[in-house]
Amino acid sequence: MKKSILTLASALLVAFSASAQKVEFEEYDLSNGMHVILHQDNSAPIVTVGVMYHVGSKDEETGKTGMAHFYEHLLFTGTKNIERATWREIQSNRGASGNANTNWDRTYYYQTLPSNELKLALWMESERLLHPIIDQKAIDTQNEVVKEEKRQRLDNAPYGKIIYGDIYKHIFDKHNYGRPLIGFIEDLDGASLEEFQDFYKKWYMPNNAVLVITGDFEKGDTKKLVEQYFAPIPSRTKPNVVKITEPKRTTEKRVKEYDSNIQLPIIGLAYVTPSMKERDAKVLDVISTVLSNGKSSRLYKKMVDDKKNALQAFSFARALEDYSVYLVAAMHTGKLPVNDLIKDMDEEILKIQTELISDEDLQKVRNQFENTFVSSNDNVEDIAASLATNYMLVGDTNRINKELEIINSITKEEIREVAKKYLGKNSRVVIEYLPASQKK
Repeated sequence: MKKSILTLASALLVAFSASAQKVEFEEYDLSNGMHVILHQDNSAPIVTVGVMYHVGSKDEETGKTGMAHFYEHLLFTGTKNIERATWREIQSNRGASGNANTNWDRTYYYQTLPSNELKLALWMESERLLHPIIDQKAIDTQNEVVKEEKRQRLDNAPYGKIIYGDIYKHIFDKHNYGRPLIGFIEDLDGASLEEFQDFYKKWYMPNNAVLVITGDFEKGDTKKLVEQYFAPIPSRTKPNVVKITEPKRTTEKRVKEYDSNIQLPIIGLAYVTPSMKERDAKVLDVISTVLSNGKSSRLYKKMVDDKKNALQAFSFARALEDYSVYLVAAMHTGKLPVNDLIKDMDEEILKIQTELISDEDLQKVRNQFENTFVSSNDNVEDIAASLATNYMLVGDTNRINKELEIINSITKEEIREVAKKYLGKNSRVVIEYLPASQKK
């Protein structure tokens, strides 16, 4: 009886949290095709303005890689009406902060500032779209910035190729997700000013963007400002995007990747998994949590605590628009044969594929996702990014309010079947990530 009462209490807590955390929003389109999402929250005098463009590194042409990430930097140079190199100074002087980030599917620019500066943020973002400085001086300056970023994050950062997806070249045989997110530096060095300008004209248009505003504002006034600053920007014909189909892997592939910045090797099992739009992607998130989220997870307990043949065990899914990537991995001392480590990981994967997880494990997973859900919706900056992502890449803005519902509806049987479907030995790439000193 006590167990039933606790189960009921847990269910009520989840229901209460989901209700309390519901994100209210309004969305509509401008006449030029720009999508607008408004989430009003007047609890604190701050506001976030974000603009996400549906272009990432997967959209680049062969021989012209790196453009998407390059623009993340280039569009902070200045505009026709914002003096060169003063963008961040203007923000700082008004108590604002801002940044941008790029992945394989989209590029996102955002700024958070006192709510009485909303007009400034909208003007600056409209300027970024309408009148950016794209000249040789800006390109030469940002080229050095990008090279330094590559040195810091990839060339000189321990395990940087895993963190920033450079190992995806081994996982994707055909899809552009296999290209470096940052691009090939030789492509950027060889690109002409005209090619940089052409990339902007091809992708940066209001009808290929979503504008999101979250925080302390009044809808009526804000809609007028949005209309004033963004509606006059002309739309253009969007490029025809052809989805690249990644062939299904039917035999295991084994590769080695070397890193001069590490002392301890990692062995990883990598899989191509479904788009972030699909329910199975969420099921794989649950599987990842069971396998390796925290010291009580299965891989950690087995490989780190019990056998002590690994210093760390982890798995994660990187959710992307066309496909996702799922990695199960262990950091080890290099003293144990690789196949023994793989055997340990395979045993735990097999259990997920053949046995139903316990009620306790399922409830623990739900609790962990609830905590993540609550923390991800506790500030307007994170809510802005989530709303934009769900609209643009998932195709459902209200997915922000469905996450817990989806997680709580996943069954033990479903977990078993999804593990069988995607985590087969013949569909994976085994990656040995090794210190460069071991390279023969």
